[in-house]
Amino acid sequence: MIERYDLHCHSTASDGALTPAEVVQRAAEFGVTALALTDHDTTAGLAEAQQQADSVGLHLIPGIELSCNWQNKCLHVVGLGIDPSYAPLANATHLLQSTRLERAEKIAFKLEQKRIPGAMLAVKKAAGEGMITRSHFADFLLSQNHVSTQQEAFDRYLAKGKSAYVSTTWAELEVAINWITESGGVAVLAHPMRYKLTANWMNRLLTAFKEAGGQGIEVITSRMNPDELRRVADFAKRFDLAGSVGSDFHNPANPWVELGRLPALPTHIKPVWELLN
Repeated sequence: MIERYDLHCHSTASDGALTPAEVVQRAAEFGVTALALTDHDTTAGLAEAQQQADSVGLHLIPGIELSCNWQNKCLHVVGLGIDPSYAPLANATHLLQSTRLERAEKIAFKLEQKRIPGAMLAVKKAAGEGMITRSHFADFLLSQNHVSTQQEAFDRYLAKGKSAYVSTTWAELEVAINWITESGGVAVLAHPMRYKLTANWMNRLLTAFKEAGGQGIEVITSRMNPDELRRVADFAKRFDLAGSVGSDFHNPANPWVELGRLPALPTHIKPVWELLN
């Protein structure tokens, strides 16, 4: 049987629309055989996801997507095959929960100054026990008709330089990678083309990433064009990084991003799953 991997997706434990069990069920229905649940800065959904994976015969790879800082830029690193009980990583997720809550309160205050009240109550309710992310604020702004799409919420209010943006100090890149690798996982640079870096900056980033112990790069993710795929595959070869594939699925309402609906990894790229135990 041909294995179908999707190594980047989200549940209600962070900013996804489906519960961890529902994500696993949907992945299985879409033909995914190996799935990594990689919620933002939390492993809270993994136990539920594992239970469902066992019942549907899907291979679940425990994962996380960590926010981190490098050269005053915010980057995301996916950890694959992690041990969620590894104490430094578990402690880090608790600290990151506090960081996200503080950021949420500041965003809500900025929105109130824009005469948009009620954001904090709404995002807390929407997130439940999960991490509060900017996507929760985007959904709130959409529900209150302040914007017509989630993307517009970022473009007008939540993106860097906009009126409700809050700069956040995350862990340094080297520290985040260390949490992943020391827990037995593989660190993968998530969606590299989204950072809008010049070739020079990307070379610097990948050099630093590799030196810190990073082993993989997301060569395939949703909504990539052929030129982006070619460029990322070239980065993987030049820096001797294993290639990962991940939809970055959040919500079944988005027809452009679906679990397992991804092109194949180029055959000349070493697959990241070969590094997983």
